[in-house]
Amino acid sequence: MHNQHREKLFSLFDDNQNGVVFIQGAETMYRYDTDYEFPFRQESNFWYLTGVNEAECSLVLDLKKEEYHLFVPERDAQYAVWHGYVKTKEQYLEEYQPDHLHYRNDILKVLNELKPETVYCIDDEQAEFVEDLNRGFNVETEALVDALTYCRVLKTDWELDQLREACRVNDLAYLEVMKSIKPGMYEYEMKAIFNKVQIENGLMQDAYNGIFASGVNASILHYVVNNSMIKDGDLFLMDSGFECNGYASDYTRTFPANGKYTDVQKGIYNSVLAGMDKVLDTIKPGVKMEDLHLLAARTMMEGLKDMGIVKGSVDDMMEENIFALFFPHGLGHFLGLDTHDVGGYPKGVDRIERPGIKFLRARRELLPGMVVTIEPGIYFVPAVLKPAIADPEKNRFLNTEKVESLLGFGGVRIEDDIIVTDDGIENMTNVPKKAEEVEILMKG
Repeated sequence: MHNQHREKLFSLFDDNQNGVVFIQGAETMYRYDTDYEFPFRQESNFWYLTGVNEAECSLVLDLKKEEYHLFVPERDAQYAVWHGYVKTKEQYLEEYQPDHLHYRNDILKVLNELKPETVYCIDDEQAEFVEDLNRGFNVETEALVDALTYCRVLKTDWELDQLREACRVNDLAYLEVMKSIKPGMYEYEMKAIFNKVQIENGLMQDAYNGIFASGVNASILHYVVNNSMIKDGDLFLMDSGFECNGYASDYTRTFPANGKYTDVQKGIYNSVLAGMDKVLDTIKPGVKMEDLHLLAARTMMEGLKDMGIVKGSVDDMMEENIFALFFPHGLGHFLGLDTHDVGGYPKGVDRIERPGIKFLRARRELLPGMVVTIEPGIYFVPAVLKPAIADPEKNRFLNTEKVESLLGFGGVRIEDDIIVTDDGIENMTNVPKKAEEVEILMKG
């Protein structure tokens, strides 16, 4: 599979030029001034091209010959004492199948032998490393980033299978938490249940720091403290995912800790769900993410108006960006080797400087083979809503009494992982979303 990724990258460069790609893999990282190692996670581009999940490795791709050089650290017996068996060159060759294998201290020797006209690097730090080896190299950092972004944003069949497996296990974990939660438990107990399912299914790497937020904590978009007691009447917002062979799942569900939504909770929840459903029904090749964002925002504002939380013309609310008071983040992002995967902003495309939508992590037309999250939400954030209540221009759209009564509500977010297909979508998320189905599930 990784050889296919290399072939894809090779095809984007002129094979008549004598150029090489140089990428360093991830290094072992230590906590401050100690010998405690942080858990290792390979650099995504390096993993994409090699499948090598070991520290202190590098690669060179010879663009003219389309050959792959892998550089590995030369370990000694002392390394084996602390970390285990030291691989031979023959074992590296068998496992990773490079065209050429070298020890890492031979990078300069190999580059000098190849005599590249250009060395393509992924960032300035790696470019400086190459220049420090030999100031005579012509180093370029833009073309490789563009090429890898193009490759990674359109997923291969193998990549889609890894994403599906990450989602399959995520389904199991979400269902287990939703069946287990009870008032009086703690947020971190939900995380423990979630991670137990993850490990039981052989997925050892979290995709990101998971959010396990009860009550008012659900209004904090990146809440990761996860140490509060879950109270009767709280909504519980869970946003977490796993990696399968480096590929991430990323879901969110919001459900009642006691198993039953109140009327207000259900009204707000159904407003978010309506936004989600409208977007999922609209996604197809050629649709733009910013249009989907505004569709979700409009639909959710219609729901809040029906509940009497906001008032006036929805058209005017959209024009005056009132939706951003309740929906301050972007609708979704690309998903792959990184949770917020590459490709959201192609060259020449800038962010829209508009409240709410300016935080959208992807602004482009969707194409078959792209994988995105769709995650509308409604939040009652005191730091946002109190100034709006005091602002006459914004307050005219707010039912002040109802908004003030909801300042301790928290928030609702629903998030699915979507593959864009030739004629629509494949939804990889299979956890109930309808309020009634959620309640039935939680009854056991």
